[in-house]
Amino acid sequence: MASAAIGEERLKGLRPMSMLDLTRVAAIERRIYDFPWTEGNFRDSLNAGHEGWLLESVDTPGKLRAYALLMWIVDEVHLLNISVSADEQGRGLGRRLMDWLIRHCFHEGAQSMLLEVRPSNLVALRLYAACGFEQIGTRRAYYPARSGGREDAWVLRCRLALEST
Repeated sequence: MASAAIGEERLKGLRPMSMLDLTRVAAIERRIYDFPWTEGNFRDSLNAGHEGWLLESVDTPGKLRAYALLMWIVDEVHLLNISVSADEQGRGLGRRLMDWLIRHCFHEGAQSMLLEVRPSNLVALRLYAACGFEQIGTRRAYYPARSGGREDAWVLRCRLALEST
């Protein structure tokens, strides 16, 4: 795993996720999602060797602001989860973390980043579009829905290049 600093660009408070962080991560998940990942889901992901990142407050020790999980597949990265705590949303933090992840993955050799998103998640769709993601497919009935049914997932991809950083 690379250092949290790449060139001159750095997010203060960014560090690799560890098993000791999972209780706090899962607590944020429960507050911001109707169908959150569990602590066990995060543990399984880290145990599988997926790359996790945390963004903590530099002003308030122990306060978790955001996190992300990446799964590397040769020269492509699958963004499994990126989340910003409820009290930090709307301040551009998700965009800054996303920009850092794209730069980090490019510098580590990734050619593209892939993710799934709910078509109903308009905030996330705007973020991903601003970062250069385009829809390449649909996974039918991928997510559980509030209605008891299922919601599709849009599959998005961003080609990574030095110019996009």
